[in-house]
Amino acid sequence: MAHWRDSARNVRFFFIDFRATFPLLILIFHIRLWTFIFAIVATLFFTLLDRYGFTPIVFLRWLRSYVAGPRKIAHPWWRN
Repeated sequence: MAHWRDSARNVRFFFIDFRATFPLLILIFHIRLWTFIFAIVATLFFTLLDRYGFTPIVFLRWLRSYVAGPRKIAHPWWRN
């Protein structure tokens, strides 16, 4: 029996995060080697994100700021 305070936790299927279930669903309905590899890679990706404390949205924001770099320009480059 689950307690009400467990309602904020992410859904899991054993150790697999709920975000990785969609590629597994594709694998179940379309069993091919490439869908198997895609499902494994997606599961590993979401497991690593969960291990480091990221959600996919936070990871994309971190990636965007990493690619943009530390320097932020205050005025447009086309107006000098």
